[in-house]
Amino acid sequence: MKLLKILSHKNDELIPPVYLMCDGTRSKKEFISVGEGFTRYFVIDHARLKPYDNVLDVGCGVGQKARVLTSYLNKKGRYEGFDIISDAIEWCIKSYQKYNNFNFQFANIYNSHYNPNAICKAIDYRFPYPDNTFDLIILSSVFTHMLPLDMKNYFEEISRVLKSGGKCVITFFLLNPETKNLMALEKNRIKIPFEYESETCRIADKISPEKTVAHDERNVRRMFEQNGLHIIEMTYGSWSGRKEMIGSLQDVIIAIK
Repeated sequence: MKLLKILSHKNDELIPPVYLMCDGTRSKKEFISVGEGFTRYFVIDHARLKPYDNVLDVGCGVGQKARVLTSYLNKKGRYEGFDIISDAIEWCIKSYQKYNNFNFQFANIYNSHYNPNAICKAIDYRFPYPDNTFDLIILSSVFTHMLPLDMKNYFEEISRVLKSGGKCVITFFLLNPETKNLMALEKNRIKIPFEYESETCRIADKISPEKTVAHDERNVRRMFEQNGLHIIEMTYGSWSGRKEMIGSLQDVIIAIK
């Protein structure tokens, strides 16, 4: 908690304007709270990120996690982030200029909700990094906006660029008997219907399917296993209406290669 208190008063130049926030937060206070809480709890404490590690933030947005890591990674550590929202990346490139070990890239990948004019499909995208590059990879609220076949490719890429012994921290809306029952009883905290169902996922919007996606937990577990990623921690979030409040809206899985 001491780290969080310190960070709350630092790096104010790395807090984006509200209109650029594409990570679900709606105020500067919420941006700070969510970013610092998630990064401290899951990335630093539970995934045990080291200050000298190489980090990849897939779907980095406007730097919600990056801001926190500027005060944690040392000069030997490295941060790489990419996102499909060009305005977010442009802001990060400009705002993080003095942080030489922080780099951001725009990935012009098609997404019906966030980047509908792109040509490249997520199923074909290759992460722009060599094999075995990163000690830790973060995907926060990325697979909640991707369909299963696209997610399958990203899993393969995560495994490719992750070092042996490296870890990934990934969030989901996971479908299992408990979450399906809670949604049927309309106890889910986020009032999204997820009414269109396939064998391995549910979506809320047929016109823009990537707007919100919930994935079958069994299929997600298979993808981890098929790509040599061993799940070491699973924390269910509060999105579905669970009584346990762990500080995360989405479900969080930590795995090791």
